[in-house]
Amino acid sequence: MAFPGALEISRAERFRRLHRARRPFLLPNAWDVPSARVFEDAGFPAVATSSAGIMVSRGYPDGERMPLPELVEVVRRIASRLRVPVSADVVSGYGKSPAAVGRTVQRMLRAGAIGVNLEDHNPASGKLFPLDVQLQRIQAVLRTAQRSGVPLVLNARTDALNHAPGDKEARFEEAVRRAQAFRDAGADCVYPMGLTDRTAIRAFVLALRCPVNVMVRRGLPSVRELARLGVRRVSFGPSASYAAMGLLKRASREALTRGTFRTLVEGAITFDELNRLAERRGPSASG
Repeated sequence: MAFPGALEISRAERFRRLHRARRPFLLPNAWDVPSARVFEDAGFPAVATSSAGIMVSRGYPDGERMPLPELVEVVRRIASRLRVPVSADVVSGYGKSPAAVGRTVQRMLRAGAIGVNLEDHNPASGKLFPLDVQLQRIQAVLRTAQRSGVPLVLNARTDALNHAPGDKEARFEEAVRRAQAFRDAGADCVYPMGLTDRTAIRAFVLALRCPVNVMVRRGLPSVRELARLGVRRVSFGPSASYAAMGLLKRASREALTRGTFRTLVEGAITFDELNRLAERRGPSASG
């Protein structure tokens, strides 16, 4: 398994160090090269991809209905245009077997990703994978990373808060149980999808005692408060896509109802700035 080593290893190590910082780091999720470059130029230390953002932008609903080669190509394009590390959302791994999930991650590594986000929600059934099955899938990811020589960062997501049986308390307990098992299997960071309540975040962090990822959504505390709660990683998820589409809806409404274009032109970048977002740049001095 041949990978172009030094640059990817350096980026993976930089990304891994971000998870050990005392304050949480912000990880924006892009859906194409320009959105990724906007985030990089703004100063974010890394960029992740958004499965929903990428798939909807190419005419597919979120999930695994978009062909994997298309997803790999988008990741390749983004990674080839950035200097900062890129982590790829691979949904549930695009594979019916652990070996197939490993092959998906191998393709993402070849595309330039140095991290992956892996869900325990099966898009085919709408249910959670059995825990033992998900652990096999995680182990396949880690074996692939080990063979590659790239210190891949695995963010193991659980959707138990939304899809586990039982009441709210039972779903929280199942999210903790699964996340602890993912951690013990070797995941570098765990991601309880849907966790926004301060008390629940604190309880989850204390139960895991490893890097925890939360996602930006309505009701999430500020970065300062998340730092006090012990969170290490805050991802945008599809929120940037929501915001961009919301701006287009507002601009369209203004143009059609008022005949004015303030929303469309205020704060917009120029043609030259847009073109520069597609330019290939060399690696930064830090690798």
